[in-house]
Amino acid sequence: MSINDIWEKAVGLGFAAKVSSSGKTPSKTLAARIYMDIKKNPDTDFVQVSKRPSLFYLKDLHCNNGNIIEIMNETTIDAEHEIAKTQFHERDLHILLSTFVLSNPHFNCYTKTIYHEKSKRNIKGVNKWLHPDIVGIYFPFEQYQTNTLRLLETLKENPYKLFSFEMKIELNFGNIRECYFQAVSNSSWAHEGYLVALDINEDPILIDEIRRLNNAFGIGIIKLDPMNVEQSEILFSAKATEFLDWETIDRLTEENSDFKRFIDDLMEDIKLGKVKSIYDGTFCPEECEQYVIDKGIV
Repeated sequence: MSINDIWEKAVGLGFAAKVSSSGKTPSKTLAARIYMDIKKNPDTDFVQVSKRPSLFYLKDLHCNNGNIIEIMNETTIDAEHEIAKTQFHERDLHILLSTFVLSNPHFNCYTKTIYHEKSKRNIKGVNKWLHPDIVGIYFPFEQYQTNTLRLLETLKENPYKLFSFEMKIELNFGNIRECYFQAVSNSSWAHEGYLVALDINEDPILIDEIRRLNNAFGIGIIKLDPMNVEQSEILFSAKATEFLDWETIDRLTEENSDFKRFIDDLMEDIKLGKVKSIYDGTFCPEECEQYVIDKGIV
């Protein structure tokens, strides 16, 4: 059953009134509670049998009626899967990544979404795979004292770090090479470049292929965890470089107003010695849980 099916059944049986919820959308509150119960409670009564659309079954019945689930997987889930995929867009995942990389100690970076459609209109194909989806900047203001930062600058040491991210909903055998080399093309200009996905096929053969690509080309892989964003995983770390690709940075600055604004903002913040500019927003855990349910991401 879907969350809406469960809630409607509860209303029909008179159980809904017994649920203490002050939210304006009690079915979404119910969804959040079931998701977290499955995630954190090993003795939960529920099992999730499909992600998109999200369908649930009672664990005891699921164990005793495997054939029922098999039939449902072959019919209802498969039939609705493609429709459900369109419920959210790739850019809906950006704020999840922004939340993760700001809180994760490896990054601690502020991000900016780059809207490709704002770039100058050139000959078709000229800017293909030029723009990253998201760029990020690590500021060392909280790590070092002002005098230390000045000393680093005097000694020509760079305490700042630029990141580039290419976002995908899913990585599988059919798209991994295209997605990976897209990230190589539009993210190798930064200190570290990453390919980010919500769903990654865990087949060992695919993981070995990703590992080979990572060893050869250095783009890292991040798997987002939508229900607990701060627990998202860096499956493969990017190979960090000390040298930026200034020609690509200059071209991006010329071609895209979002990227130019990003460079202007980080330069202003470095000059001030504090983060004053506006970067992409982030979520607290409660906001994140509600957001992924509202968007149909889980």
